Amino acid sequence: MFSRIFGSSNTSAKPDLVNDPVGQTLYRTSVPTTVGAVSMILFYLADTWFISLLGTEELAALGFTFPATIMITYLGVGLGIGTSATVARAIGARDQEKSIEMTFAAILLGFGFGTLIVFPALASIDSIFSFMGASGETLELITRFLSMWYLGIPLFLVQFAGTAVMRASGNSRLQGKLMIMGALINAVLDPLFIFGAGPVPAFGIQGAAIATVITWVLANIFILYHLSVKENLFRFIWPGLKKLCADWVLLMKITVPAAIANMITPLATGVITATIATYGAQAVAGFGVVMRIEALVMIVVLGMSMSLPPFLSQNFGAKAFDRVRQGLAMSLKFVLVLQLGFYIIVALAAPMIAGIFSQEEEVTSVIIIILRILPASYAFQGMVILSASSFNALHAPRNALLTSLLRFFIFYVPLALIGAKVGDITGLFIGAAIGNLLSGLLITWWIARYTVSLEQRELAH
Repeated sequence: MFSRIFGSSNTSAKPDLVNDPVGQTLYRTSVPTTVGAVSMILFYLADTWFISLLGTEELAALGFTFPATIMITYLGVGLGIGTSATVARAIGARDQEKSIEMTFAAILLGFGFGTLIVFPALASIDSIFSFMGASGETLELITRFLSMWYLGIPLFLVQFAGTAVMRASGNSRLQGKLMIMGALINAVLDPLFIFGAGPVPAFGIQGAAIATVITWVLANIFILYHLSVKENLFRFIWPGLKKLCADWVLLMKITVPAAIANMITPLATGVITATIATYGAQAVAGFGVVMRIEALVMIVVLGMSMSLPPFLSQNFGAKAFDRVRQGLAMSLKFVLVLQLGFYIIVALAAPMIAGIFSQEEEVTSVIIIILRILPASYAFQGMVILSASSFNALHAPRNALLTSLLRFFIFYVPLALIGAKVGDITGLFIGAAIGNLLSGLLITWWIARYTVSLEQRELAH
């Protein structure tokens, strides 16, 4: 059944990340992951649109949940980064047994750790969101949504680990198809559980979370089937506690700093959200919409941040440093030009975009203000994202962590807060945009210098 839906998984269709031409390889791996990422962003936008039909309170509640859900998402991204870096390096070294070991360790880590954090996440809903400014009906709606969404955390993390193995093996095309199928399933289930139909009751905002968890269940069934049967990279065989712990240590050397680095993003977003909450629920609702639009505007960056690391890791393992530098430089230049082009489109279309998600003037005005300011800096934000993922791919996770700390707590958040003091909500986003610009210039210079010094160190050994 799976082969009929997703097509053949013939490994000959996969690009050779170490030997194929750099530009062609990056294109062949980036396009499928970008298309798949588009579908996943549409997944979240579908949630936003359907929930917006319920009313402003529900949309505001969803806006409040964004830092929490994106924090878990970035935890999964961190696990995916560590999985991809370790599995891809083993594949590049032609060590099949190590690849299998690391795949098992990553999937078990995702499920086990996800299970451990479910209860603390559920128990902290009231305190965290009350601190962020939610109260009354909004807090009740947040609780209804997250009480279901949090139950799926173990499945969510397993999905990140499994798809990272697909990318590490060069099979980004299949991962893209899986993401598209997930988005389609969610789009069908969303209205069913949100508004109800036949014997299915209307769950309201909680229905969106139910649809999401069911989609994760189906995705994991396919992932485990494919990795075990088609790729021979996953086995349900206990490797022994000693070997498993050794694999976890190797994996977590990259996963933990990468996860912390990625979790800084929702933490900073939470600070910004709390500041915006002082302007009212309409401002929070507008900001929540823009955060989902941002993910769509940055979709190519997201796709490249998933496809570039396996390329860098395999070539790093093969000591092909000329390909490392060439691939990184091409990617950074492409993102700079592309995102500046996207900004022009978004700025011009801001009123139309705002009207899709809300008919309230106060909400749409906030959306328009943000869309005409913040996306101007997305090119530099994209360069930071690619630089951080490249540090992880080159097994320098502490540098990636420092990259995130620099961007958010030296530039983005402080300048946004200063801007808010000077120019209210407009000044806030002008400051945030300047923060993206300055951090992008600094960190791009750093990754370029690092790749040169890395080659010198490796060749000296």
